[in-house]
Amino acid sequence: MRQSHSSVTDIEIIEDFSSSARCDEGFLRVKRLRCRNRRADGSSSPVYRVDVVDRPRLDAVSVLVYRRGAAGLEVLTRMNLRPAAFFRKDQRDAMTVPDPAAGYLRVEEIVAGLLEPEDKGEEGLRRRAAEEVREEAGYGVRPEDIQLLGGAFFLAPGILSEKVFPAAVDVTGVTQEEPEGDGSPLEEGTLLHWRPFQEVLEACRRGDIPDAKTEVSLTRLLARMG
Repeated sequence: MRQSHSSVTDIEIIEDFSSSARCDEGFLRVKRLRCRNRRADGSSSPVYRVDVVDRPRLDAVSVLVYRRGAAGLEVLTRMNLRPAAFFRKDQRDAMTVPDPAAGYLRVEEIVAGLLEPEDKGEEGLRRRAAEEVREEAGYGVRPEDIQLLGGAFFLAPGILSEKVFPAAVDVTGVTQEEPEGDGSPLEEGTLLHWRPFQEVLEACRRGDIPDAKTEVSLTRLLARMG
């Protein structure tokens, strides 16, 4: 297990400027639309509202980093600060099924990152995946080492436009260096942890690891390996 920076115990809100912020600025862009359905017979539905959330780039890659050892297959997970999950605790009246009392200061998940404008096609996807593994996990792998795990998927297609392209890489025998990260305060206290493959999969299914891309990647790699 590796830890970067000091251990974070809380996230303090300095200012909530939601009421004065434009919906088309910031890291997430919210489009507020009025729409109607057009039908084959020429008629239309009533007008209704749609909110769409875009990130700066519409595509992301996730990478399941794994290795083979005497105890079997192991998976590398990261414990990351996740404010959106953490601040759910302040809206308990809106929950139909209560969350853990302590909330989610960190969420366990796999390596992931946004594709950049230059990351075109399969070649760019593999290159970005290898770069994210180096930056977030400390393993120097080649783009050709990256295994693509099938088609991309939406995480919340009713709201988010982003698609995630799942991938995996075997780092058995590769020397791990200290991950450099991206310098963001959200990476303070990040923990890297090797865990048995089946243990991580069961944690996903119990909800202890509440991250969809992690479970999708695990099941796809498992299906590929038979």
